[in-house]
Amino acid sequence: MMKLPSYVLITPARNEAAFIERTLQSVVAQTVPPAKWVIVSDGSTDGTDEIVKRYAAEYPWIELLRMSERKERHFAGKVQAFNAGYARVQDVPYQAIVSLDGDISFDEGYFEFLLGKLAGDRQLGLVGTPFQDSQHRTYDYRFVSIEHVSGACQVFRRECFEEIGGYVPVKGGGIDHIAVITARMKGWKTRTFPEKTCTHHRAMGTAQRGRVMARFRFGMQDYALGGHPLWEVFRTFYQMTSPPWILGGLMVGCGYFWAMIRREPRPVSAELVAFRRREQMQRLKRFLTGSRGAAKSQVAAPTGRA
Repeated sequence: MMKLPSYVLITPARNEAAFIERTLQSVVAQTVPPAKWVIVSDGSTDGTDEIVKRYAAEYPWIELLRMSERKERHFAGKVQAFNAGYARVQDVPYQAIVSLDGDISFDEGYFEFLLGKLAGDRQLGLVGTPFQDSQHRTYDYRFVSIEHVSGACQVFRRECFEEIGGYVPVKGGGIDHIAVITARMKGWKTRTFPEKTCTHHRAMGTAQRGRVMARFRFGMQDYALGGHPLWEVFRTFYQMTSPPWILGGLMVGCGYFWAMIRREPRPVSAELVAFRRREQMQRLKRFLTGSRGAAKSQVAAPTGRA
């Protein structure tokens, strides 16, 4: 029988009282429990801490780490919270490290499945699954290949996570994308396995803003992370085919080209930009020509963050 790597979980949680108990229930039910799970309450004020404390009292491998309250909610703060949790697992022996959002749920064999994928292929540095939203619509992989791994749950081989230097604290978001792209730049394989899914209970990008403005921010993020302009044109038209329909797609394009016109600074290296653009053009070519490789590596679904 294949030996599975031991693993630790880190969850930055900011005001997740409406969702985090589902995440807690999912983790404690796992067939292969973690060696340690650090939940970092990033200044929560809504009762998140009290929910976590109940579970920590029953499961000694759960630790609540409280950070001071901060007024501004941004992705750099999420990285800071993650790093605080990361510091708490340095004395724990583990082979895999998981960044887990505090608003998702999954079945009891979820981590056993993903750890098995790492154990079966030493070149795999980062794995995950697609996610569904609360209406059971699945993340869309038509414009993001199965080499992308959603930030809702990213399972890293320890060596891979250490080689990429962890997460980059970027206020505007995209920390999960940067990690995935950097892993591939370093020679690691990254893979989403559609045989399983998790459920993301909060709509993406809506923690502070509505769905339409979230699309605008996604477009700005695409520019910031080096997305190719031609890729973004196709992405804009594709996004018009899902709610909020034409307006949503236009907002993605507006966000990208607004950032381009303003020459917004990019938080990533020129090397990463060039690498990402090469990948996008290769995928776009496969998609437009309907090659076998594209058909095998893409999962069609009704909606999601493309």
